[in-house]
Amino acid sequence: MNAEAMVEVVLPGKVEPEDLQMRQGPIPTAGPGQVVVRMEATGVSFAEQQMRRGRYYDQPPFPFVPGYDVVGTVSATGDGVAANLVGTRVAALLKVGGWASHVVVDAADVVPVPEGIGAAQAETVVINGITAWQMLHRKARVRAGQTVLVHGANGGVGSVLVQLAHAAGAKVIGTASARHHAALRAQGVTPIDYRTENIPARVRELAPDGVDAVFDHVGGRSVTDSWHLLAPGGTLVSYGSASTRDDEGSKQWPVLKLLGRVWLWNILPNRRHAYFFNVWAGRALNRSRFRTRLRTDLTEVFEALRRGEITARIAAELPLSQAAEAMRLAESGTVAGKVVLHA
Repeated sequence: MNAEAMVEVVLPGKVEPEDLQMRQGPIPTAGPGQVVVRMEATGVSFAEQQMRRGRYYDQPPFPFVPGYDVVGTVSATGDGVAANLVGTRVAALLKVGGWASHVVVDAADVVPVPEGIGAAQAETVVINGITAWQMLHRKARVRAGQTVLVHGANGGVGSVLVQLAHAAGAKVIGTASARHHAALRAQGVTPIDYRTENIPARVRELAPDGVDAVFDHVGGRSVTDSWHLLAPGGTLVSYGSASTRDDEGSKQWPVLKLLGRVWLWNILPNRRHAYFFNVWAGRALNRSRFRTRLRTDLTEVFEALRRGEITARIAAELPLSQAAEAMRLAESGTVAGKVVLHA
């Protein structure tokens, strides 16, 4: 392909990974207040897997370019943007558009990546890190000495949650399939096999008075069980409905049910709290505040990575041209860490 062209991956509809399309076009230009980021790393997260099935609750209409986040180097700036940004490595949260060799982003939405952190390393903690950080510190406000339950403790968000919770001084119980238990024990996590064990019964054995926080991406029956496992004053943070991944019908309904449950639980006089976490919450109401919070929190995540409190877990690195293989690998359930795409 022409080295001077932009290359992007298009999701044309509800298709198998092999039917993703490659498209080539001119390199975009930056408008006022914008920058062009030459992609160095983007990733395959659960969101893209849901989008491929038409199951992500607020995805755009097909066709579109997926890619929830991006890390790369600023290659051009638009009017009103400092020219010395060119050459700076930055990260940005996008929701869609990251699976491309060049991405146009508002300059106010990019966050500098500190020196010493590689593009692929940084990529593993953009959406996963910001989600984990905000759920742990802004919603559950986990403190030293508390006990938390992390569902999917080996997953993209779960693995960062585990490490950030330990850095905060909390004890961690984590659900995962048996093949991940040895690695979790090595991190100080008490593992539960979600396939063969009764999760509520096992958690009650480990924490008879309840846990201080539960982070639940499963939804469905799991989120109700999670609520009942909370200690007085505890917090449930629901952030997905993975159990409905392969369902048919409305993609909004599982989320609306979760929101309804959270609302009901919060009005009950039970000294517990519930949230449905959405990283984009508040963006439409106060974009400046949203950007400030995102920049602050992602900078904290990068610093935690640099200090070694969290590690970059790269499952595999593949070129953008192998997006189908990357999607298959990410969906296989056989890898730990993030599947990263590079230009």
